[in-house]
Amino acid sequence: MNIIETEDLSFVYGQGTPFEKKANDRLNIQIKEGEFVGIIGHTGSGKSTLVQMLNGLIKPTSGVVRLCGKDIWEAPKEIRSIRFKVGLVFQYPEYQLFEETVEKDIAYGPGNMGLDEEEIRRRVLSAASFAGLRQELLNKSPFDLSGGEKRRAAIAGVIAMDPDVLILDEPTAGLDPAGRDVLLAQISQYHKKRKNTVLLVSHSMEDIARTADRILVMNKGRAAMLDDRKNVFSRGDELEKMGLRVPQITRIMSQLKKMGYNVPSGVLTVEQAANELHSLLGKGIFDE
Repeated sequence: MNIIETEDLSFVYGQGTPFEKKANDRLNIQIKEGEFVGIIGHTGSGKSTLVQMLNGLIKPTSGVVRLCGKDIWEAPKEIRSIRFKVGLVFQYPEYQLFEETVEKDIAYGPGNMGLDEEEIRRRVLSAASFAGLRQELLNKSPFDLSGGEKRRAAIAGVIAMDPDVLILDEPTAGLDPAGRDVLLAQISQYHKKRKNTVLLVSHSMEDIARTADRILVMNKGRAAMLDDRKNVFSRGDELEKMGLRVPQITRIMSQLKKMGYNVPSGVLTVEQAANELHSLLGKGIFDE
């Protein structure tokens, strides 16, 4: 079942002015319920505009966004309810923290949904756990947290609304490698346990290769590809023409294959490569 569908979806900034710019152009995509989709594309390819249309933050210039088969703009006065179902975490979401305590910040969204105090508290604790926040941090000011903890607190605030679709726009931007790995692991764990739909926008091909089931490639405002990650990264030459690249480990393994070594195609992560090379080393395949 498709949870999100778009039909000829377009958005134009500054329409009718000398500064008119088409950000998205007749997008037709389908996202299945429960899948993890990575969204990649060079700067200006239309990724962020697309995800803001998916949760009703901006209205399309033309075309339709459907959530569970229903046009999200069918009843404009109810668009706010869509944002509870399609949660969007912006790039550098920690800049949106504003409450006195972490707990109050996480509870802000559920409170706007009209839930009772007991349910709000349950959601806060559950979301904090999913985001990897220790319970003792809930009574602290969000401004006393580390950078990674602030990021997880902001993400927990969206998770607490229990959206059917969670969209994350560059959630690891600005984090050190260790912080990035921890956050990605928490997002993957959340997806596996919650079994909802997750869309991850990222410039890191390695991050996408580690987490996504399918990949949407954006180019010049259009959907250039939407396929499983192995098929997408097998089209390295096309990606390079769009200013993108396959994961570094994929390039290394591909080069080994070109050199005549019997290594498999489509290796996307360091862990996969290590397992394959360990097996081949045991067979003496690299012995001269």
